Amino acid sequence: MANSELGTVISTFEGPTTANFAFVISNTKVRKGQFVQTQTEDGLLIGMVLEITRANRYFERAESVAEYEKNSSMVASFPTQDWEYVIANTKALGLFKDRNLIRSTFPAAPGAKVHETDIDMLREFLGFVENGLNIGKLQNHDVEVKLPLNNLFQKHLAMLAMSGAGKSYLASVILEELLDRKPEYGRLSVVVVDVHGEYLGFKQGAYADRTSVFDGRKIRVGLHKVSPQMLCEFLPELNSVQRREISKIMGELRAERKEMGTAYGMPDLIARIEQADMNKAVKSSLVGWLLELDTYKLFGKGDYPIMDELCRPGRLSVLDLSDLDSQKKKQLIVAYFAKKLFRQRKKGKIPPFALLVEEAHNFCREKAKASMSISKPIIETIAREGRKFGASLILVSQRPVQLSTTALSQCNTNIFLRVTNPYDIKHIAESCEGIDFSMQNSITSLRVGEALIVGEAVSHPIFVKVRKRKSVKSSKGESLETLAKKFEEMEVKKKEDVEAFI
Repeated sequence: MANSELGTVISTFEGPTTANFAFVISNTKVRKGQFVQTQTEDGLLIGMVLEITRANRYFERAESVAEYEKNSSMVASFPTQDWEYVIANTKALGLFKDRNLIRSTFPAAPGAKVHETDIDMLREFLGFVENGLNIGKLQNHDVEVKLPLNNLFQKHLAMLAMSGAGKSYLASVILEELLDRKPEYGRLSVVVVDVHGEYLGFKQGAYADRTSVFDGRKIRVGLHKVSPQMLCEFLPELNSVQRREISKIMGELRAERKEMGTAYGMPDLIARIEQADMNKAVKSSLVGWLLELDTYKLFGKGDYPIMDELCRPGRLSVLDLSDLDSQKKKQLIVAYFAKKLFRQRKKGKIPPFALLVEEAHNFCREKAKASMSISKPIIETIAREGRKFGASLILVSQRPVQLSTTALSQCNTNIFLRVTNPYDIKHIAESCEGIDFSMQNSITSLRVGEALIVGEAVSHPIFVKVRKRKSVKSSKGESLETLAKKFEEMEVKKKEDVEAFI
């Protein structure tokens, strides 16, 4: 079946050039953002409609329009609509030859016909694959956006949008695709840092058998598995003398307990420091810092969850931090388990994984004091080195301007939902490659459920309508109206129960 004719290339003051061309629309199906094709001397030229202009010479001069409006009989009989025309200004993306896109070196010819892009060729041109992750539908085309796993995750992914624009919804769609993936196509282990309980719904419904949820209040870090260097990173306030003393004592304690075959916890370390022969001021400071760490009820004699529970192919592990109030405790959890995941992956002891970090700007902030940057170094390390070892990051944030430039710049694929803050837009433009001025404007006008994908996962930036999710929505993500209604219903029920008891 032939592709529909959309219009004819025209000659203007600006072109056609090797970069742009315009065509008069003869088919009203043409829309902004649509991919089109036209035949040239060098081959088939692919283009994307950047803007559509509608004009009518009868309405160009204000005095003519005013006179026209005065004469009602003229309004009824004069065929002004016959002089209307619509022009599509189009960006020339390149020639599609031998299944490859090559740069256009000769412009389209005025008078050449413009057609709808062939669907199969469009899939191939954009890099979609049959066993890819189905994110949704390509805007203005009946084409499923199936992104290759390698291109999407190997060099990391950033999902950026303002609050309420659909970040977590899109992230859930991506998680569904990873969990539905067949073993023969290669499956990742997925670990999610869930700050607001938005992914707890995966423990219900179709994905319950592939999902593990770990309550943040029950998560534990085995102190004997924490190296002196790591503990000092958890306590950035320590000076060089304090670091030296605590490293020495931890080394002695670890050696003793290893010989005995037993683990040790925070009380054991504190007791050993109190017994040690050292400067009183140093001792007092060390005990104080360790007692503060102990108040988080995080350090014990063993890890929970253990790596075998946390990281398995084709499974989702959710670290549910929604009931934790302390941001430092959240940072400690992320820092420890991210370090352990990366270290074990480098040794080949666990499968390739994707670590999804919600509210990433709170765990890897561009500017923050040392005590609130505990998890930042390991996130930046995975961003820089993870692709070599099969350790992928998915950074989700509503404040890109606060997110580490180092981490964000290493994400070779970016998915943008609506962002309106001018500081965030500026930071995105500076940190993400391939973002031009027109794309910056597009990001501010996206609707809920619409996304712009840029980078390694696609050969050209595309607009996507995100598909409907299959997983159960978490009750913690309910609307304000629903929560208010539930609270009042609960209060009424309590009152009725009291009256019935009396």
